[in-house]
Amino acid sequence: MKFQTTTLAALALACLCSGATAQTQAPLPDPRATDPAALGWMQGSPPAPDKTMRWSDGSFYKFPQLRWSFSNWGQFMPTTTVWRGDGPVAELAGAPMSGLEQLKFRPLGASEDMTVAEALQANFTDSIVVLHKGRIAYENYWGVSTPHSRHIAMSVTKSVFGTLAATLIAEGKLDPKAKVTQYLPELKDSGYADATVQDVLNMTSGIRFSENYADPKAEIWTYVRAGSILPRPPGYAGPQTFYDFAKAVEKANAPGSTYAYQTVNSDVAGWLIHRVTGKTVSELLSERIWQQLGAERDAFIAVDSGGNEFAGGGLNVTTRDLVRFGEMMRLDGRYNGHSIVPKAAIDEIRAGGNREVFATPANANLKGWSYKDMWWIAHDDHGTFMARGVHGQAIYVDPKAEVVIARFASHPIASNSAGDPVMLPMYRAIADALMRR
Repeated sequence: MKFQTTTLAALALACLCSGATAQTQAPLPDPRATDPAALGWMQGSPPAPDKTMRWSDGSFYKFPQLRWSFSNWGQFMPTTTVWRGDGPVAELAGAPMSGLEQLKFRPLGASEDMTVAEALQANFTDSIVVLHKGRIAYENYWGVSTPHSRHIAMSVTKSVFGTLAATLIAEGKLDPKAKVTQYLPELKDSGYADATVQDVLNMTSGIRFSENYADPKAEIWTYVRAGSILPRPPGYAGPQTFYDFAKAVEKANAPGSTYAYQTVNSDVAGWLIHRVTGKTVSELLSERIWQQLGAERDAFIAVDSGGNEFAGGGLNVTTRDLVRFGEMMRLDGRYNGHSIVPKAAIDEIRAGGNREVFATPANANLKGWSYKDMWWIAHDDHGTFMARGVHGQAIYVDPKAEVVIARFASHPIASNSAGDPVMLPMYRAIADALMRR
């Protein structure tokens, strides 16, 4: 089957891009007119042909269909389960903030204020949970998203994997200064030969890997087909898994010298975690974090044909469980009566990476930020740090304000540069308002 380049580019961008690279912006559709519940996607037995979407033809990622598929990702590709365990759910008590939806703030570069309600609607929000001091200050759902539905987290997945890697480093099981090949000798003839574990986690590995979707020869195309993120064309004879792809990448720059958001680094991180622990990432995430959090539901992660978890963007979780994870990060790794992640690991993440290396044109909306262990660090006066995924997925952690925000969305533009000018000041405005309460 032949696939349109535009469909391939859109799907690859959704799963893989950094969320900082700008895209050409056409006028946005009306969010209300693309409400997936009102449009009736995948309703009926069977659904009508014009209401049906499939992985095999890429229709599950076309807009506005993705407003339904993002909350039903497990229907389109193989996954592995992150078991929540059989313990009790960690209850989230409510302490709603009256009038939060009408809170006004000024978007970046704007001449007029906007309300939180307007911002959430305009940026195709599917769900949001705001915690203040561990209690729910605001919670809402739109479209087909519900408190119990699991939404694709896109590149927020990277930060979860990065947290596991940082935990192994804090426990002395993974040496951040060691070359990747010390653990993965299979990469000795690849572009990773001189890269350290920390280089991989900070996106400074120096490999040659283009995510230029306008270039049909860019490495991104082989990568997405290797991992079965996209259907393979007839006669495909390339790498069969994410790990196979990593073995073939070439070196472009000295490791540590340049920052480049390259999703394959995440899958090398996943391979490192798997190799060092002898467990799949799903197993480890269940044992070390999900069962301890008191999660409401099992999570799941998309996998390639070899059963390797898609570290770049395959995690699916409920919004409440995502905010529990963020609250654990705010509380220095403690939550639900458990010490889940070593404080030393959280401290390393919050310290951030090299801000000068991070300061590229692609990161213009994130001036002064850095990237460490697959987390985005703001270096602001509140010590804010984030997990970020394309189309608006986010965990926003503000330690000073004691605020955590988990948000899922289905913005038609993949790059977070489309929403950052509104969403970043909105998150901060909410945090400031809750501090004053």
